[in-house]
Amino acid sequence: MASWLEARRDGIVVAAAERRNVSCSTCWNESNFNALEVPILRTVYPKTVISVWILIAAFVVADVVLGMKLVRYRAETARLRSGMTDAERERADMEEASEGNKVSVMLELLRRRASGDPSLHLSVSVDSGTMLLERDGALLREMHVDVGSEKVVGVAPDTVRVVRPRGARTVQRVMGAREAWDVPSWVYAEQGLPIPADRRIAGALGRNALVLSGGIVIYALPDSGILADSSFVLPGAIRLSRSDLRAISPNVTPGVTVYFYE
Repeated sequence: MASWLEARRDGIVVAAAERRNVSCSTCWNESNFNALEVPILRTVYPKTVISVWILIAAFVVADVVLGMKLVRYRAETARLRSGMTDAERERADMEEASEGNKVSVMLELLRRRASGDPSLHLSVSVDSGTMLLERDGALLREMHVDVGSEKVVGVAPDTVRVVRPRGARTVQRVMGAREAWDVPSWVYAEQGLPIPADRRIAGALGRNALVLSGGIVIYALPDSGILADSSFVLPGAIRLSRSDLRAISPNVTPGVTVYFYE
């Protein structure tokens, strides 16, 4: 009986010791897991860790170099300005400001030129989306238009940046429903469609359209074709309603000036 009790006691002690070892092992793993993450990364992915540190160092060096150049630029600017007279500094400030306002001044002059043009012409405000048919200061028709956005089109390396029209243009062609237009290949790419072998399509611009100098197009939504999507406006082009385009087409002939301003 005594030997049985002693064996039972020894078994309980061993079991308790095993539980303590397991508990301590678990605690050690949990408490030291985060501390082992970096050494494990360095061991398993040594090249990746080295590359990350090289990139960080390169960014730091680039920031330092740019900061030094900025300091030198400001110092040189201050040195040059200190050698100027008050009149020279004032003239330099005016020239700097005029560069930033030059485009705005030119567009405003263009707006005034359009309002005083005695001949029949079109004026398009690209920021407000308004087109006017005018003659000698008299408003003949006001129309709402959608202006195609500015964007880079095409597939690299054959990309083209299409911008909103600005300045004075002239009408080169007045197109009807049966006249063909060479649809640019990037139009199909923008629509996610395959590019056909023959891109010269009759009626692609709808029933009526105006083609201006510089390739700018004024058109209405076609009944069918690549441009028949009402949510898509040809980048760099002007789209208006069919009724408005039909109304002005008989009077707008080749040579008519079209002013674009903001």
